[in-house]
Amino acid sequence: MPTTIAFINLKGGVAKTTTAVATAQILSGVHRRKVLLIDLDSQTNATVMLVGEDRWKELNEARATVAQLFQDAVEDPMHPRFDVQAAIQHRVGAVDEVRSVSLLPSSLDLIRIQDKLATMPLGQFQARTPIDILYRAIRDKLDEYDFILIDCPPSLGLITLNGLRFADGYVIPTIPDVLSTYGIPQITSRVAEFAKEIAEPIEPLGILATKYQKQQVAHRNQLRILRQDADAPVFDTVISQGSELSSAAEFVRRGTLRQKWGYQKGFPSYSSFVKELLQTLGAAKVVPV
Repeated sequence: MPTTIAFINLKGGVAKTTTAVATAQILSGVHRRKVLLIDLDSQTNATVMLVGEDRWKELNEARATVAQLFQDAVEDPMHPRFDVQAAIQHRVGAVDEVRSVSLLPSSLDLIRIQDKLATMPLGQFQARTPIDILYRAIRDKLDEYDFILIDCPPSLGLITLNGLRFADGYVIPTIPDVLSTYGIPQITSRVAEFAKEIAEPIEPLGILATKYQKQQVAHRNQLRILRQDADAPVFDTVISQGSELSSAAEFVRRGTLRQKWGYQKGFPSYSSFVKELLQTLGAAKVVPV
């Protein structure tokens, strides 16, 4: 089975998606691992970063996104239209040296569907549950990958729980300021409760400080507080604010990861994070393949 990692924060704009995509591409391009990135965020940013807006529109019109998967569960589970084989996109990302990242794309339609999940029919003997929809759909594909990375929406609702249902652990990317870190205790306590409910461990792999501005006293102070009092470990790596990472969100053909993520800060920082993440997984005995 692959190692499955969820990326979570209850606040938007903290580089959660950027971190998930960078991690996927570095695991592939540097560490030669096969990665499936599942985009569960209705904002579809990871999807557009990896396949571009035009291809996303084609997939959305063809109902080849996770939105169709959840819609089937709610509206017509006996006659599903979602085809996981057609939905998963291979060799995505527009970086020549990244050849083993696949994507299960998202859709804006998730906004409309997510509130209906609690009303889905449970089937005979209640064999179907709202938190098992994603896992049941992709379980036959899991052994094709070394890592499954899940970009979760900024909530702890049923869509996120579908990702956590088979996650080995989770990472919390956050700007080191009061507003961005405010929900971290809620995340760690709720995930711990959920793990207990499903009788499966979900490790808090760590908090990653993103968009860090060393010159800001507030950032320095909040990072120090996190390292002293956080509800989860804090990675040593810090991702600094910079224009390199802003331009990395564009779907533009690049030859190398350094061109994609930036020579000075972006690529070295995210490479350091991925190396640290792999060490953390080994220490937590969530051993990568």
